[in-house]
Amino acid sequence: TTAAQPNITSTGTLTSLTVSGALNVMSGTLTADTLTTGASGTAGEITGNWSLSSGSRLSATYADLAEYYKGEKAYEAGTVVCFGGSAEVHVSDEKCSKRVAGVVSTNPAYLMNQNCSGIPVAVALQGRVPCKVTGKCEKGDVMVSAGDGTATAWYNVATIMQPGVVIGKSIEDKNDAEESVIEVAIGRL
Repeated sequence: TTAAQPNITSTGTLTSLTVSGALNVMSGTLTADTLTTGASGTAGEITGNWSLSSGSRLSATYADLAEYYKGEKAYEAGTVVCFGGSAEVHVSDEKCSKRVAGVVSTNPAYLMNQNCSGIPVAVALQGRVPCKVTGKCEKGDVMVSAGDGTATAWYNVATIMQPGVVIGKSIEDKNDAEESVIEVAIGRL
């Protein structure tokens, strides 16, 4: 209710503070129940070395852990990619490929390698993610590369399972042979 003050000194407990603009804490402790940048679509940044104390947790709206890799081009979410080609990853073009890297993420909860050069492709490494799938499958089926940028149930490729071929497990039933998108738990054996 008064004109702007260059310095405010107080003794006692401050129960509420509303700040417009930037807040710069030079020393001491800043405690808050919520840390936000505004609207859900507003990007923010946390800089420094942070840790969670005992009994603490982080929660996320989305469900996978992804990492940026250099791609030959920008790939559509749900595409199965493997290591190789002219960049770090490209569309998986071999059935049951042992070079499979993962699935292009739709909305990663946590995204690593932010400063990836070239064409960054967010590859889901763990968690649940929408995935392009060809062929029938049931919940819990082991998913492998179908050789065309999609996944398929391992039994659809009629080959011996080698180490490194597993993308994850199906979370949904799929009752037709056509390509469609279902959720797959990436990294599950």
